[in-house]
Amino acid sequence: MSHLFSEFTLTSPRGPLTLANRAIVAPMCQYSADNGRATDWHLAHWASLLNSGAAMFIIEATAVVPEGRITPLCLGLWDDATAAALQDKLHRARKLAPQVPVCIQLAHAGRKASSAAPWQGGQLLTPAQGGWATEAPSAVPHLAQETPPHELDIAGLERIKQAFVKAAQRADAMGIEAIELHSAHGYLLHEFLSPIANHRTDAYGGNFDNRTRFPMEVFEAVRAVYKGTLGMRISASDWVENGWTPEETADFSLRLKLAGADFVHISSGGVAAQQKIAIGPDYQVPFAKLVKQKTGMPTIAVGLITEPQQAEDILVRGDADLIALARAFLYKPRWVWEAAAALNGKVQASPQYWRCMPREAQGIFESVQMGQR
Repeated sequence: MSHLFSEFTLTSPRGPLTLANRAIVAPMCQYSADNGRATDWHLAHWASLLNSGAAMFIIEATAVVPEGRITPLCLGLWDDATAAALQDKLHRARKLAPQVPVCIQLAHAGRKASSAAPWQGGQLLTPAQGGWATEAPSAVPHLAQETPPHELDIAGLERIKQAFVKAAQRADAMGIEAIELHSAHGYLLHEFLSPIANHRTDAYGGNFDNRTRFPMEVFEAVRAVYKGTLGMRISASDWVENGWTPEETADFSLRLKLAGADFVHISSGGVAAQQKIAIGPDYQVPFAKLVKQKTGMPTIAVGLITEPQQAEDILVRGDADLIALARAFLYKPRWVWEAAAALNGKVQASPQYWRCMPREAQGIFESVQMGQR
């Protein structure tokens, strides 16, 4: 039996969540929402990826407040309107696919909010361009030429924490099986962790205990109201001198485990413009390995994992428990089918697609119950 196509169970206070294999669709921003509301683009995109054969699909970074969006086009879950739109599109997408667990990544972009979409340059937008004032741990801009963000006071921290809680409750109410809190890629929770972005002198800045305090408070507040599968995505390294380190990531992950985390999803970078990333195949896998060794908790590896045997080897070595792919799924939406053919695995797929595979690979499909949500 291929490791990639073996089952894996995530546990939570609510009970076990069993994944049919070890492949996960990582969250990918689509910059296609209407004032935070999911659109028909999301319906088509989600239906496609729910038919990918992956064992779990993670919805893109979803802002918990309007000012927490990366761009004006980002998805949100901050009120009844955004919740209704997301629920409608997700319900319809799930009816068109096998029954695949869904996770949502809840996020606040911090000082990297109010930006243009990538294909529009990605620069910080002024109010005249449809942007807004940003907020962060400290009044330190991501780029020197940008307008500094507003430094959050204690009331602001509480407001954002409660926004995460309410978004988690909305996600839970619509039947989403798992939640991932976004503490990576230079967004707000990562900004608190990193001394590059966090220059505070109060209880939320300075040493490791203080810099991890707000992300831990957010996690604990969500865990208190949400009993489903809950984890966090973490940038394991800032890739810059005197930044957040892999060793700190492992220690922080252990604290999350003790607070009730069910998994961690290990990425890197994003908080420092001067980052120098040693990019290449498996370049983030050693970070996942370190966290897994330190904590023993379910760990997701991600980043330039593109080939089936590559994913299999990571699992065989025990470097991670689950493999997440992002852009690989945009290029090859049925990547898991190819992996099943290469590794003698089995995969669920909508019966309308069963005739598409080459004759020698037709045995990969299992009988499937279509979504009824």
